[in-house]
Amino acid sequence: MENKKLKKRSEIESRFKWAIEDLFPDDIAWKKEFELTKELIDKVSKYQGKLSESADTLLDFYKQKDELSLHLERVYVYANQKYHEDTSESTYQGYSTKANTLAVQMNSSLSFMVPEILSIPEETLNEFLSSNKELKVYEFAIKEIIRQKPHTLSKEMEELIANTGEMADAPSNIFSMFNNADIKFPEIQNEDGDFIEITHGRYSTFLQSSDRRVRKEAFQGIYSTYSRWKNTLAATFAANLKQEAFFAKVRNYPSAMAKELDKSNVPMDVYKNLIEAVHENLPLMHRYVKLRKKLLGLEELHMYDLYTPIVKDVDMKINFEDAKDMVYKGLEPLGENYREILKDGFENGWIDIYENEGKRSGAYSWGAYGTHPYVLLNYQDNLNNVFTLAHEMGHAIHSYYSDAALPITYAGYRTFVAEVASTCNEALLMEYLLGKTEDKKQRAYLINYFLEQFRTTLYRQTMFAEFEMITHQMVLDEKALTADSLCSIYHELNVKYFGDDIIVDSEIDMEWARIPHFYTAFYVYQYATGYSAAIALSRKILNEGKPAVDDYITKFLSGGSSDYPIELLKKAGVDMSTREPVNQALKLFESLLTEMEELMTIPEK
Repeated sequence: MENKKLKKRSEIESRFKWAIEDLFPDDIAWKKEFELTKELIDKVSKYQGKLSESADTLLDFYKQKDELSLHLERVYVYANQKYHEDTSESTYQGYSTKANTLAVQMNSSLSFMVPEILSIPEETLNEFLSSNKELKVYEFAIKEIIRQKPHTLSKEMEELIANTGEMADAPSNIFSMFNNADIKFPEIQNEDGDFIEITHGRYSTFLQSSDRRVRKEAFQGIYSTYSRWKNTLAATFAANLKQEAFFAKVRNYPSAMAKELDKSNVPMDVYKNLIEAVHENLPLMHRYVKLRKKLLGLEELHMYDLYTPIVKDVDMKINFEDAKDMVYKGLEPLGENYREILKDGFENGWIDIYENEGKRSGAYSWGAYGTHPYVLLNYQDNLNNVFTLAHEMGHAIHSYYSDAALPITYAGYRTFVAEVASTCNEALLMEYLLGKTEDKKQRAYLINYFLEQFRTTLYRQTMFAEFEMITHQMVLDEKALTADSLCSIYHELNVKYFGDDIIVDSEIDMEWARIPHFYTAFYVYQYATGYSAAIALSRKILNEGKPAVDDYITKFLSGGSSDYPIELLKKAGVDMSTREPVNQALKLFESLLTEMEELMTIPEK
């Protein structure tokens, strides 16, 4: 029997790798820019004590800061993307560490900026802005500093906090090293009898298998491995929550949640409304779970049965070339300009396609201002990975438009809107596939996939958000976060969200230990809010055509962080300060569920 091991990075053909040389031709060039960035840090730090001198001085400072940000971003992204190509490679582990240290040094050197700007009387700042047209570009950034005044500390304290950056990142870095480089999962036999090692990238493919033994063995294999490290992982996770609570307290916030949401000026009610809206609609999820159990013809539905398609005998094995074609055609409603950029990304080295030994798990879009975006994939030949391609290219093209329209100060978009463009692409792709599918069984297969997107993105990410809310509150309440307590909380949430028609296996209690996003506090809720906003935007684009597309591209995709996320979405026609987009999305879920029930004949037991 064949033993299929992952290829080493050197064994992957160059045409399947991203063109990292578009950022730096080689490591020598990176080292030169690293040294230049250190010089720019020194240059910018010399503005300390001078920002109140004149509008021209303040403008010069912002220009120098932009130049520093540009170079640091390039240095940082290259180092970390090279590290992500093979996390076991010590050279790029070192580069990543050096780049992280440099970022901390920059933040430390700029720690005087906010307190110093806040010390300038508002009347004087307004005079500066009105007397200097170039400085006017930075007005939103300056006013945002003023908004954050209650949470800004003295220059000395800001410098001290900036210098704690590497220490504060330690739990996240430890988890990342463990999860990407050190942890090894067992081998299982696939459907053909071949012994294959479980990896992060292969795990989702195993769970979609039609062979229940494969699903169960993959499920047990991955969680039994995490369980062996449960106390270490609990201590690492608890340390991360405690450092978040510490920095929230230092900055005069009542909680880490308040601190994180305030970064984007998102009201706390948005988070709580999401959870409440989903709780009200949990009967729909329970109904879907019940349908899944019946359609699979199982006496007992288990957690490892949640990902296998409930529509059988549909060939949806899709290679990467076909995936690109499907995404290109599916995004036709966004117009030719959008698709020209998409094609450029497909053909000119934006994407690192296949999994290799040591490669960072999952998928992301990243890059540095002034060069094209990059997309990391671990592509497997299935429908889920086609949607991942559409998703990550949505991020990339969002970055492309923002970078083209805005100076570096505003080019980066905030996390609250980060998932909107990516998920809008997925929704448009799904509409395209449903629209061209006449086969009843294939249509049911696609609807099942869409239902799964709602389950995994809106429902599951909200469950993650609730887990975060509970565990962060435990830190505030000075309750112990042990492996047992974390597993108990996670188990009960699964019972609540999935209902009575599924066996909540004890192995799933360890799932919290493998979610990297839990190390970025209060991030995951934005997948659910972003999904809701994306569903609303996709409906506007499909129903209204060019006017909606123009608003979407010019007011949202090109908006970066030039306004608050809630306001950017309002300009595109979606108001996330209300529960309406979440409720609308769940109404679509209900209609899809009803169609699924009508399409499928439920087999007798």
